[in-house]
Amino acid sequence: MLPIGMTAKKLRLDDFIPYRLSFTSNLVSDSIAAAYQALFGISIPEWRVIALVAEKDAGITQQEICANSRMDKVTVSRAAITLVERGLLDRSPNPADKRSHLLVLSIEGRQLYAAIAPKALELEQRIFAAFDEAEIAGFVSMLRRIDDVALRLAHGSDKS
Repeated sequence: MLPIGMTAKKLRLDDFIPYRLSFTSNLVSDSIAAAYQALFGISIPEWRVIALVAEKDAGITQQEICANSRMDKVTVSRAAITLVERGLLDRSPNPADKRSHLLVLSIEGRQLYAAIAPKALELEQRIFAAFDEAEIAGFVSMLRRIDDVALRLAHGSDKS
């Protein structure tokens, strides 16, 4: 029961910030996915795997990709299998952990990454062209702070 004079805040989905984050993320991802599929024949998960592998010269495990991208194991596994089958990734035994493999870009994978990365940056620029540098920096800073809080909540520690 609320004290006299107070009313319960009603949930309106379109004003619920977690929903807005998801909705906007989906809009952006959908527009980018269409471009990647049309231009390069790859999906968003495949692109994310390629981009994360490209950042690690010595290779990266699927587990590390999951942790760095927040994609689930099945999505990463399917993307990696597809990319290996297409000759865009190479798999090699992980000397640090015999139960896993390291993924590295093949020559064809490096060529694809070199073609996609500028397009990705161009799409990002087009999406955020209406915002000045300070707005973008503030937005990215806020997203990182939201990440931190959400991770703490997920691990049962919601202390700010």
